[in-house]
Amino acid sequence: MADDMAENRAEGEQRAAISDKEALLFHSRGRPGKLAVIASKPMATQRDLSLAYSPGVAAPVLAIAKDPSAAFDYTTRGNMVAVITNGTAILGLGDLGALAAKPVMEGKAALFKRFADIDSIDLEIDAKEVDAFVNAVRYLGPSFGGINLEDIKAPECFVIEERLRDLMDIPVFHDDQHGTAIISAAGMLNALLLTGRDIREAKLVCNGAGAAGIACLDLAKAMGFDPRNVILCDTKGVVYRDRQEGMNQWKSAHAVDTTARTLAEALEGADIFYGLSVKGALTPDMLRSMADNPIVFAMANPDPEITPEEARATRADVIIATGRSDYPNQINNVLGFPYIFRGALDVRAKTINMEMKIAATKALADLAREDVPDEVANAYRGARPRFGRDYIIPAPFDPRLISIIPPAVALAAMDTGVARRPIVDMKAYRAELSARRDPIAGLMQTIHERVRRDPKRVVFAEGEEEQVIRAALSFVHQGFGRAVLVGREDRVKEAAANAGLELPAEIEIHNARLSSRNSVYAQFLFERLQRKGYLMRDCQRLINQDRNHFAAAMVAQGDADAMVTGVTRNFSHALEDVRRVVDHKPGHRVIGASIILANGRVVVVADTAITEMPDAHELAEIAIEAAGVARRIGLVPRVAMLAFSTFGYPPGERTARVHQAVNVLDQRRVDFEYEGEMGADIALNKDLMSAYPFSRLTETANVLVMPAFHSAAISTKMLQELGGATVLGPLIVGLDKPIQIVQLGATDTEIVNMAALAAFGVGG
Repeated sequence: MADDMAENRAEGEQRAAISDKEALLFHSRGRPGKLAVIASKPMATQRDLSLAYSPGVAAPVLAIAKDPSAAFDYTTRGNMVAVITNGTAILGLGDLGALAAKPVMEGKAALFKRFADIDSIDLEIDAKEVDAFVNAVRYLGPSFGGINLEDIKAPECFVIEERLRDLMDIPVFHDDQHGTAIISAAGMLNALLLTGRDIREAKLVCNGAGAAGIACLDLAKAMGFDPRNVILCDTKGVVYRDRQEGMNQWKSAHAVDTTARTLAEALEGADIFYGLSVKGALTPDMLRSMADNPIVFAMANPDPEITPEEARATRADVIIATGRSDYPNQINNVLGFPYIFRGALDVRAKTINMEMKIAATKALADLAREDVPDEVANAYRGARPRFGRDYIIPAPFDPRLISIIPPAVALAAMDTGVARRPIVDMKAYRAELSARRDPIAGLMQTIHERVRRDPKRVVFAEGEEEQVIRAALSFVHQGFGRAVLVGREDRVKEAAANAGLELPAEIEIHNARLSSRNSVYAQFLFERLQRKGYLMRDCQRLINQDRNHFAAAMVAQGDADAMVTGVTRNFSHALEDVRRVVDHKPGHRVIGASIILANGRVVVVADTAITEMPDAHELAEIAIEAAGVARRIGLVPRVAMLAFSTFGYPPGERTARVHQAVNVLDQRRVDFEYEGEMGADIALNKDLMSAYPFSRLTETANVLVMPAFHSAAISTKMLQELGGATVLGPLIVGLDKPIQIVQLGATDTEIVNMAALAAFGVGG
């Protein structure tokens, strides 16, 4: 069956042998295990401790006693899931006991956090008897927003889940059952679509009557399969009506009238095989007996009922999925449980019902049909998957999962009356979800909305590159405006066709050499450069052959509103090209500014790209430009002029420029808070800043002006690599036209974000 072993393998990686020694070292090095508890509130001062515990904790205690629902507001309950097991069915290893299950449960808890930002704790209960286990779990309700049951053997798992659902008013979800069912059903819907089958007429045979097998059939029937067309098999053969041997109430619910008594007989003419059993259960002869275009979900792990190689050697028309990450179409539970719980928690659902499972299934199936972003292609080592026989299920690292599955689950919960806190603004909820996985998404949401209200015509200079074409498509599809791709039309269309992309009317292709505006741009460039050693033929060659010059001329001459480039050329060279065509804005200075997102804070850092060693007046100008960026992204600027010393100590020659820059700002009478010279720790830590009561900053700084280009570039890159910060930029600020340069080799998502920032005019 599809189990958690699959969840811990990266999608698209080739199966590699992992030694026991390597695995043990992974789990033991540093702090043993895979989890740690980190306080979400400051604990630095005595006052912090008083607020966190006694006496401050009394206030929320009394509030919750008065209104139990307040626990969701004042505690972790609303974002906390317990992963619980008794270790009676650990992976494919069997009953090894509760303690042996702990590494798996820790891993599950880590996946909740990694994929859906849900806090989770693992609980291993040493109780194999149903009554004892249920009684141990039922009283935990006040601590958690949901219960994820895991690795509990059948049939006890059915009884345990059913009883806990009745006893608790929070979602109880046995992932071995429902997670596998949901992911496989999503793939099945797409396989039916690709083979032109009607779900009401398709014949399905399931081999394996354990927790996952039963759940798969329950969901399949709920989604539209005719019960008469569904056959369940176990180790004793077909589960037929009136069979006595090896039966229980859950198998009996799927017993059918049939003359078939073996798996081989049941599969004759069948459309779909669900395998949740053992290696080799599906033989080549059985596969040959199935209908045309057979659909095979061989989900036994680590070795499927039939390997894809053997299946394709037997039937060229087969569509096959497995639980393995080294084959296409992986049935991976991590596609389901984090996002299902996310949606359920966010509406404070009382349970996870069948309608919510179906909603998750359909959302997953729909997502697999969409064009995939670069993040997914990177997981496949650059081989971009497309919807088809080898891609019927989304990749686990698709960043869109968190903004698509939880809203579908939440809506179903609201529609069926199990949501205690309905979501009013679903659009805002989707944006909030995206920000949980991608901090930039939260920052960009306001900018995206502004651009949609005033769409722009943006030119993408490197229009023959696949990721640039994808970015232009995304720009148009998100309603940001029209896109212009600079390139040879045949090359652009060929690259798009090879990527399986269709270019809509909102995307134009401009060949620089053949453009009707070519001579106008060349003359314009010559007038700018004729006294800088350039002849007319030089300018004509630049317009004909260099897409940055052509694209920048389009913007300069008003034929486009903004421009983005940089995918194929480093930042410095691209900026040189642009500055031959576009001047700085009168009264402004051209700088590079980076936006840092870390620990819930947004900070603008400058100059990170252009001025190598600014003097005092230049530092003041940089501060003014950076404050403008902060304002445009919605911050009230508080500028710290950074140095290695703070207010004169320790003294140093290099800090004099920074001190003088503050004096220049005094003379300019700027309309924002600023202070310096000061160390970065003082600027960013309110407690440390309190030692300097004369400081003019009313709060911690959100704009940091570095004393030199090298310190800015080094610190932002170090933050990104070591500090877990997200860095957006450098953004070009102060040009007379809105032009932005991405980093060399940027992904389509990064290009779209920079194009939106250019359209928004973040650079001034």
